[in-house]
Amino acid sequence: MIKYIIPIIIVLIVIIAVIFVFRNKHLTEMRRLQALKDELQKKPVQDELAKVKGLNMNGQTEEMFESWKNKWENLNDQEFPKIDDLLHGLRGNIDRFQFGKATIAEQEIESSIHETDKIIDQILEELDHLLNSEKQSSIEIEQLQEQYKTSRKTLLAHQYSFGPAARPLEERLELFNPQFEDYHQLTEAGDYLKARDIVEHLNREGQEIFKLISTIPGLLRELQKQIPADLQELRLGHNEMEETGFFLNHLEILEWIRETEMELMELKDRIAELDIGTAELRVQEIREDIEHYFDALEAEYNSKKYVDQHAIPVGTRLHEVLSYTLETARETEEVQKGYHLNDDEIATPLNCKQELITVQQRYETIVHELEEQQAAYTMVEGELKEISNDTERIFEEQDAFSDRLKNLRIDENNASDTLKKLTAALRDTERRLHKANIPGIPDDIESRLSEADEQLFVADQKLKAVPLDMPDVFEAVKTAELAVTETTKQVDSTIEDVKLVELLIQYGNRYRTTKPGMNDSLVEAEDAFNNMRYAKALEIIAKAVEKAEPGALKKMEALVDEVLSK
Repeated sequence: MIKYIIPIIIVLIVIIAVIFVFRNKHLTEMRRLQALKDELQKKPVQDELAKVKGLNMNGQTEEMFESWKNKWENLNDQEFPKIDDLLHGLRGNIDRFQFGKATIAEQEIESSIHETDKIIDQILEELDHLLNSEKQSSIEIEQLQEQYKTSRKTLLAHQYSFGPAARPLEERLELFNPQFEDYHQLTEAGDYLKARDIVEHLNREGQEIFKLISTIPGLLRELQKQIPADLQELRLGHNEMEETGFFLNHLEILEWIRETEMELMELKDRIAELDIGTAELRVQEIREDIEHYFDALEAEYNSKKYVDQHAIPVGTRLHEVLSYTLETARETEEVQKGYHLNDDEIATPLNCKQELITVQQRYETIVHELEEQQAAYTMVEGELKEISNDTERIFEEQDAFSDRLKNLRIDENNASDTLKKLTAALRDTERRLHKANIPGIPDDIESRLSEADEQLFVADQKLKAVPLDMPDVFEAVKTAELAVTETTKQVDSTIEDVKLVELLIQYGNRYRTTKPGMNDSLVEAEDAFNNMRYAKALEIIAKAVEKAEPGALKKMEALVDEVLSK
């Protein structure tokens, strides 16, 4: 029986524990909501209303105050008691363990507190705006009145500086006094919000009018004195340079000056209408344009100095290079009689000549324009620099080509000298081969000697051809050199092998009867040697002697090297 009761008791304990956990959770939430509600009631709405009530209110301000007061009273009379009732109902739900209803009640209380908080914050914000507006308006109106007085004094004392803008500025300033009076009347009557509107309007108007008063005198000085003076200076400089031979039509300075002088009158009319935005922008742009035109005149002056200094030298250099090109063309014709030139090489002096003629025509054109005073010096300077660069480029190309022509004869002599040395080297190799007193010359060496001799002959024929094709000559000499070098190496190696075989056979004879197999090796090596199989003979005898006396091969090799080096 007890075994059934214990699980039931455990389940009941768990259920009771869970219930109390939920109950404590909702009690904690209820206390939080109560604290939020208490915080709302402590917000200083009543204190702020008292401050406003102390003001002399009227009109819109009074209406706003009544609205705030009614909202606050409504919160105290209805909303806060409503929240209290909800909190009381929440406690009942918790005590009765109606946690579902408790959750719904908590959500409703949270929503009511949130909405009430929004209303209170709005009231406080609007109250703060009103109180600060009254203080801020008082400070700003004093500043505006001071600025107004200063601006009016400036305008009256310096009317000439404002020109036709003085009258409209004065009319704009006259509109301030009535608004000052309206502000004070509204403030005294307690209509602070309407008074604030006037201050904000005056601030906007003041920013514009005070800027006009500070800016217009300087703008007018620019338009009436400084810019006209600069334009006159620019006109005089332009005319003086034209009289001394400068071509300046491309700058169109006089046309721009006339247009600008007309625009200055239009800009003064705009200032009289108090429209300074366009004038400020255009004054800056005109200043930049004036600087640009002065820079352009200075550039023409500097370019003239360059042209005066370089025009004749450039023409002289052009003539020199053209003469050099003609000489190179004649030299090419002579070289063609003895040497083969490819199409590009033949065309080089002709192409350079044609290009120089074109450059010369450009030079003659600018010289003519200078004589007729129909060219801007800046453009002539640029053209002269291009002509000079083109001339030097063509000269360098011609000079390099002329060097190639001169090198043809040098290359021919070098090839001839190389061929003579190779022929001598091959003959010397043949003599050394015959002096070696070997049983015979192997076929492969005979073939190499014949091939090397053939390549020397081919190269010699290339050198005798008319006209000479130097690339073919170089290739033939290179092939002959390779053949002679390889043949010499093989002959020297064969001679060395023969000498070494002879010494090893002599050395091996001392072991012919004492070392087993030595006699057979000697017989086999001698047979290979007599049949001109020198490498095979060396292999056989070297192995046999080294077996009979280790180290003997190195001694024989050293001895051969000593003999052959003498």
